[in-house]
Amino acid sequence: MADDATRAGQRNAPPAILDYVNRVHVPHDAGLARAFAVPEGIPAIQVGPSDGKLLGLLVRLVGATRVVEVGTLVGYSAIHMARALAPGGQLWSIEYEPRHAEVARANLAAAGVADRATVLVGAGRDVLPTLEAHAPFDVVFIDADKISYDHYGRWALDHLRPGGLVLGDNAYLFGELLDNTDRGRAMRGFHELVAARCDSVCAPTPEGLVIGIKR
Repeated sequence: MADDATRAGQRNAPPAILDYVNRVHVPHDAGLARAFAVPEGIPAIQVGPSDGKLLGLLVRLVGATRVVEVGTLVGYSAIHMARALAPGGQLWSIEYEPRHAEVARANLAAAGVADRATVLVGAGRDVLPTLEAHAPFDVVFIDADKISYDHYGRWALDHLRPGGLVLGDNAYLFGELLDNTDRGRAMRGFHELVAARCDSVCAPTPEGLVIGIKR
């Protein structure tokens, strides 16, 4: 159930409640804890624990064997998704910053998923075409430069199998979604593209998560 306040965006989840549900539903083993503790000098902009667990559940629900992630950071979300792959599955994760990619590779190894998760260094626009030989994909998760979301979304929908998932984090664009800016227009284009070609929703996670099932 929901009332007018919750429908308007009010959350009944103060920090103590969020801490509790994360401890209960998303306990961190050593591998996840290592990846969540971003090293000094790298921005702590990884997805939250519940978001990471949700990504893994979605990967598992569709029985994914081929997953692409645009925006690795240090591998926290990649660990959740790689652990959820069906047997023989593979995840390719693209990271622009070489230092971040180096840390991510070490984290993936520590989490025991280096055999099924590959980090590729470069801009998403440049690296994505090199993965097309592996298409069609089951899941594409986008969490990278926001001005390119419409481009990444189009690539995803062109290379996903029917019934595959396109996922986009930061879909509220930090409160700037309706702004008349290049980033705002790109993110709105992403929303509208996914809505036109998928059965979709923007789940009200803290930052907004677009979930689309390709028709």
